[in-house]
Amino acid sequence: MTAPTDVPSRPGPTSPAAPPADTARPRLHRDAHPAFPPAPVRPTQVGIVHLGIGAFHRAHQAVVTEDAARATGETRWGILGVTQRSASVRDQLRPQGGVYTVLTVGPDGASPRVVGSVTDVAWPAEETPRVLAALAAPTTHVVTLTVTEKGYARRADGRLDVDAVTADLDVLRREEELTGAPGADVASSESAAVAPATSAVGLLVRGLAARRRAGGAPLTVLSCDNLADNGHVLARLVEEAVDAALPGAEGDALRAWLAASVTFPCSMVDRIVPATTPAQRDEVETLLGARDEGLVVAEPFVQWVIEDRFAGPRPAWERGGATLTSDVAPYERAKLRLLNGAHSYLAYAGSLAGHATIAGAVADPALAAGARALQADALATLEAPDGVDLAAYAETLLDRFANPATGHTTRQVAMDGTQKIPFRWGATLADLLAARPDAPAPQGVVAALAAWAGYVVAEARAGRTVDDPRGDGLRAVVESASDDAAAVRALVLLPGLLPDVPEGRLPEVADAVVAASADAGGPTTTTRNEEAAP
Repeated sequence: MTAPTDVPSRPGPTSPAAPPADTARPRLHRDAHPAFPPAPVRPTQVGIVHLGIGAFHRAHQAVVTEDAARATGETRWGILGVTQRSASVRDQLRPQGGVYTVLTVGPDGASPRVVGSVTDVAWPAEETPRVLAALAAPTTHVVTLTVTEKGYARRADGRLDVDAVTADLDVLRREEELTGAPGADVASSESAAVAPATSAVGLLVRGLAARRRAGGAPLTVLSCDNLADNGHVLARLVEEAVDAALPGAEGDALRAWLAASVTFPCSMVDRIVPATTPAQRDEVETLLGARDEGLVVAEPFVQWVIEDRFAGPRPAWERGGATLTSDVAPYERAKLRLLNGAHSYLAYAGSLAGHATIAGAVADPALAAGARALQADALATLEAPDGVDLAAYAETLLDRFANPATGHTTRQVAMDGTQKIPFRWGATLADLLAARPDAPAPQGVVAALAAWAGYVVAEARAGRTVDDPRGDGLRAVVESASDDAAAVRALVLLPGLLPDVPEGRLPEVADAVVAASADAGGPTTTTRNEEAAP
């Protein structure tokens, strides 16, 4: 599935000239969008609440939702986006009536399209009551999430980090006590009005409880993050949150309603969405004749595979190009191990080799060979979905990574390694060790682990913060090690990094990684590009 290319041209010699420096262009707005087709859709109500409305959601699920609405003529699937960490996306989109531009960049040039499926954006720090009301509204049928791996507030063993969401759970307990009877309006309660949500999981659970109290219409909660079995993971975290906040009989009514009325399908998403640059903002402003503060940039490729397990109505996403299936797992494993796994390897190895971008890293023959070796390990563990040639898919991924227009930096992709490695590399490693008990640790995965450990050692030795939820602990491991080899070994043996690998085989894996690190010359200086992740 590929993105539409409605205006297949960059600004060029015949494009409108840039305005004089002292002449500001008007702001893009739903009621004053550019004249080129298609006009953005205009939803009549909110049918979807999306938690974590960063660049990825706007370039992916929101686009598919818009395409589905255009294909069917339905107008009830407007999206209320909820931003987590700051008000920046709200402040970008609200003055524009929710619309924004997606600039698709590929080998044949760039094409912009204005997307209108988002109706507004709310920031929980100031608008939690509004978000709870939307989650409880009977016209809302789907909640989607892209909050990244660390947004799920999980411990190293995969269970809920109750301490990370305790403020929301304390508020949930008070909300249930104050307005626990069905039909109560939690959004207007004094407790909700003064208690902004502080976590995605906490906000979701408070919203689910509010929905039950408001009458309990069925709801689908759809995770769209790069987590294996993401729907099942989220369902378990919600259950653990309810148990922590409302133990025993206190939470029986909510637990019974969740079991009867809420589903958590799994999904797999794929599109490269790099950070937007000032030059791209200027380029699109020239083409549109309007300033778009919400611009996002993406590659042409789009894929969304969704488990067809909904509690109630849903958008006709298949009309927008999504795949509905009874089993997402084969697609999910292939994407996590082939795409995300290779992406992470190129980030760490590329940074150590001095490459600032993923495109630069994959153009390095030695690193491309390393990526292929990792993919070969992964391919040996995968079952292809019907009609999919996984070997060909793996090779096309390297072509996609080589697209310089996507602009992904190695440091950007290197973030949050301890949250990603268990799924991207660790699962491949565990499967191969189980299938080949007498064989040595697979070299592709070993080299990837060596690249990650080398990256962490280099960052720590340079005195830089390791951008990872466990960053302080990673630095402490490096600083307490007698030398780089000891640091690499200790990092590989970090609890929770390779949870599916039998403990008895971890020392063997660590030995192999230390040897691979030494063969590669050990940690070196990493690159310093500092673009934020989308």
